[in-house]
Amino acid sequence: MPAPRSASRPPAHRAGRVRGYFTRHAQNLVGALGRLYDQPLASLMTVAVIGIALALPASLYLLVVNGRALTGSLDSAADVSVYLRREISPATAEALAGRLRERADIAQVRIIDPEEALADFQRLSGFGAALDALGENPLPVTLVVRPAHRQPAAAAALAGELQDLPETELAQIDTEWITRLDALLDIVRRAVALATAILALGVVIIVGNTIRLDIQNRRAEIEIIKLIGASDGFIRRPFLYSGFWYGLAGGLFAALLVDAALWTLSGAVGNVAGLYDSTFALQGLSAGTVLALIGLGALLGWLGSWIAAARHMRRIEL
Repeated sequence: MPAPRSASRPPAHRAGRVRGYFTRHAQNLVGALGRLYDQPLASLMTVAVIGIALALPASLYLLVVNGRALTGSLDSAADVSVYLRREISPATAEALAGRLRERADIAQVRIIDPEEALADFQRLSGFGAALDALGENPLPVTLVVRPAHRQPAAAAALAGELQDLPETELAQIDTEWITRLDALLDIVRRAVALATAILALGVVIIVGNTIRLDIQNRRAEIEIIKLIGASDGFIRRPFLYSGFWYGLAGGLFAALLVDAALWTLSGAVGNVAGLYDSTFALQGLSAGTVLALIGLGALLGWLGSWIAAARHMRRIEL
């Protein structure tokens, strides 16, 4: 009677097959990287083209992100200037400001007395001599109200409520430029999506063409491997990993390009922001965005190599 099989052999056999499967993939992964290293100039050119293609939509994405941040960093952009009636005394203005500060939709209220307003007007307008000729200060007490929510619609609604106050002569706000900027950023956001789709297709084509040339150069090797019984999947695997490495390196190169561009522009942008008393600074790619960019490059590289390998493998028939 034959000896019974050990109950532990099938699991061990399956574990060995799993280890062998991952070992072969690891060998192909490292081997594909080695082939790219053996052709440094050609590999670098391919990676650079992929990186530039991915850097363009990433730059447009940062343009939208920084545009949104710009509208939020300009704290005074949605301020409402409330000009009180001439007969309103400073004490009454202070009491009104106190009531407004208690509202949840108002973040800050600042009082500008007539003397301060006149001094600012003389300094900014250049009509100091003409104003000195006036017998009295024509400017009223002004409240500068900063909304808690800086969206144009919310600020405009608050300005309407402040205009209806009995102490108010005029409530003025200028959010038209913010509305226009938001509309422009929405157009850019749509352009980012379109550019990403077009350039992603370009990356697939670039990698596919590179893999096609690689397959043609290794045609004799592929035919020999097929003669000894290798499957198409086994032959295709190194090319898939080559495309993966091309895309991954291209995504990393794109992130470096974008960061270099931001570093170049950050000083000039900081100087301009300082002229407007703003603390705005350019935002770079977050860690999550960098990983997404690299992952997208790797995915597109793998897809391009898979399409090229699947198409051209069928043409190599023994």
